Amino acid sequence: MVLCNLSVLVKISMAISELSITLFMVYFLINFASLASSSSSADTICNLTPYPTFCESNSPSKDQAEIHEYGRFFASKSLSSSKKFLSLVSKYLKSPSKFSMSTMLALQDCHLIGDLNIDFWSKTLHSINSTNTLSSSEAENLHSLISATLTNHDTCLDSLQQTASSPDDDLLSHLSNGTKFYSISLAIFKRGWTNKVNKERKLAESNNNLMYERIIRRGRKLLQLDPDNVVVNQLVVVNPDGSGNYTTINDAVSAAPNNTGGINGFFMIYVVAGIYEEYVSVPKYKQYLMMVGDGINQTIITGNRSVAAGWTTFNSATFAVVAQGFVAVNITFRNTAGAINHQAVALRSGADLSAFYNCSFEGYQDTLYTHSLRQFYRNCDIYGTVDFIFGNAAVVLQDCNIYPRLPLDGQFNAITAQGRTDINQNTGTSIHNCNITAASDLATSNGTTKTYLGRPWKQYSTTVYMQSFMDSFIDPSGWTEWSGDFALDTLYYAEFDNQGPGSNTSNRVTWLGYHVINATDAVNFTVSLYIQGDAWLPATGVPYYADLL
Repeated sequence: MVLCNLSVLVKISMAISELSITLFMVYFLINFASLASSSSSADTICNLTPYPTFCESNSPSKDQAEIHEYGRFFASKSLSSSKKFLSLVSKYLKSPSKFSMSTMLALQDCHLIGDLNIDFWSKTLHSINSTNTLSSSEAENLHSLISATLTNHDTCLDSLQQTASSPDDDLLSHLSNGTKFYSISLAIFKRGWTNKVNKERKLAESNNNLMYERIIRRGRKLLQLDPDNVVVNQLVVVNPDGSGNYTTINDAVSAAPNNTGGINGFFMIYVVAGIYEEYVSVPKYKQYLMMVGDGINQTIITGNRSVAAGWTTFNSATFAVVAQGFVAVNITFRNTAGAINHQAVALRSGADLSAFYNCSFEGYQDTLYTHSLRQFYRNCDIYGTVDFIFGNAAVVLQDCNIYPRLPLDGQFNAITAQGRTDINQNTGTSIHNCNITAASDLATSNGTTKTYLGRPWKQYSTTVYMQSFMDSFIDPSGWTEWSGDFALDTLYYAEFDNQGPGSNTSNRVTWLGYHVINATDAVNFTVSLYIQGDAWLPATGVPYYADLL
């Protein structure tokens, strides 16, 4: 084991964050809290889930049931459903001649994320089978995993819908039932195992004035941490000229140890300056891998896959990672398919506790796919046009430069398209202390392109901009619809303490789900509370503000 002094990784901070919710969500949670924690009738429990009829028809055959017993029962049902679904997908993949290439690619997406779901439900069951009480950190971890299973299922459905036809109704039926089992399990989990956490937060909220004064003061200070705190277990070098350990990034990823769990620190891959035309995928068992380049526009990983070329959005990514604990520093991730080819992802992350520092993400539509779980981006540049920061992770982008580009004629720019599908998920996009300015092509255009802060891709789309600079090209309404009045009452869009000519909220949309918030609400979307960053970011060496500035 070696302690590596990384000059590119500096400073670090600390404090508090969690998710604010719409009036509809508040109503739901108040009713949910009325459930007795000891025993209740099956219909009482099921009525507090998003699918009460399905819940009752699949419940244990008991008049009275304890909430934790129900939770374990439906988590077990969710695991069984995941296994059956993966088995069905595997069967289809063994008959490639029966399906189109686009359908096979969609099935590959479903197989990858179906396999992840089995892992996530297995971990959940292992944790809740033996206890009715979880620590705050354990509850947050499992809440994130269960939320991701719903996202994964929805992604599979999205991929299938991008194909000419899905294999058959049996697969769609499995998807539908799986979603219901997962959603019911998540609702019961929140009531049965995170009650203590919620109570602590309500207690904190009762001391708002004193507490938030302390938070804001502390958030202005960055604690200096020695970069030697970053532990590197092994270092390898990628150089195409053959002078390093490997000539390709994929070979270096393959050489990383499996399932380290971060026990011995990071496996570090140093990628020397150059253009790497590779499609890189970091699988689930390559955990705690750190990839460091020579800088933005120096180390470049590039590809050109797109939906127009037959790929699904999910597998169009130039670089994809699902392994926990991934860290990238000083790298450009690029998709050169161009605006004409529509959805074309530069980077997709479904990696829990992943961090990106001093990186650039370049594309047009769907550039940065923050797919699922907990993620952090610091001092990054993000370029795109339509929905170019999208997905359903719990993600904080901090001190980043966001550059809307010139889209195709007749298109408008939407910076975000957040994809939260379930009221009980702990997901959303937080944009903190970022600069939103036009890329050079948009800045020099005739000024007719409309640019919005976001639009609701899914029912409970959640996005917050706070303490960021917005230039004048942001449309005064701020946000735009996805399709008619879809999700306008159930989304949660908020702004807090932003600056610049585009930040004026006086002419913003008047949707029920849109809010101008104060510090009391905004603190819930900071690194410390929203992604529990104080527990894992210090080990990465990536600097961050834990709280509001």
